[in-house]
Amino acid sequence: MAIKNITSNKMQYSLSYELLNHTCEKSILFLHGWGANKELMKGVFGEFLKDYCHIYLDLPGFGNSSIIKAMNSFEVKNVVKEFLFSIGKNPQIIIGHSFGGKIALLLNPESIVLLSSSGIVLPKRLWIKIKIALFKIAKFCGLKRFYKVFASKDVEGMSLVMYEMFKKVVDEDMSEYFRDYEGRAILFWGKDDSATPIISAQKINTLIKKSTLFELAGDHFFFLGRGGFIEEKIAQNLKD
Repeated sequence: MAIKNITSNKMQYSLSYELLNHTCEKSILFLHGWGANKELMKGVFGEFLKDYCHIYLDLPGFGNSSIIKAMNSFEVKNVVKEFLFSIGKNPQIIIGHSFGGKIALLLNPESIVLLSSSGIVLPKRLWIKIKIALFKIAKFCGLKRFYKVFASKDVEGMSLVMYEMFKKVVDEDMSEYFRDYEGRAILFWGKDDSATPIISAQKINTLIKKSTLFELAGDHFFFLGRGGFIEEKIAQNLKD
């Protein structure tokens, strides 16, 4: 593990990262999802895709990376972009899970591999709407300390800063960015995913012109143990 100190939007961040296969010319950046860290991605892909230098990064506020204030996805993208510049890497492929998939899209690489990516906003269920309304009332009344009562399981155990960030990113609709993406994309999705339902994958597949979708058995973490399968599909679909 290494730490890289970078400055983005006049703020300093300490970012935890790890490189594998240092001598390879081409590189892949791996971006984890909400509540996870680089170790999850390394555990799945560390033994595969050995023709590429692997870049594993803890996104700001996750793992061992610092965060200063709540950011939206575009600000996170800028931090990651500055990080890549600082280590002299321009990854040809970015593999992103969930929240990391949205950041991968915004970085606009040659190719993206999306694992149950966020970025498509679906209608909220009634109970979610009620929770949001109750939180807004509590916040208005100065009861912000009770935010954990209303918080999604995605932010359990996290700070108020991270909860504020979650609220910023959860409803970002990236449809136009999926539509405008000109690179090649492979989408892998769990058929039983309740966090980013399969309907999201199908919509993204229609928006990205050069995309291929694989619907697989499993939930939001369907890709655990499937590093070899994903490597095979990357070789077949992202050939130079």
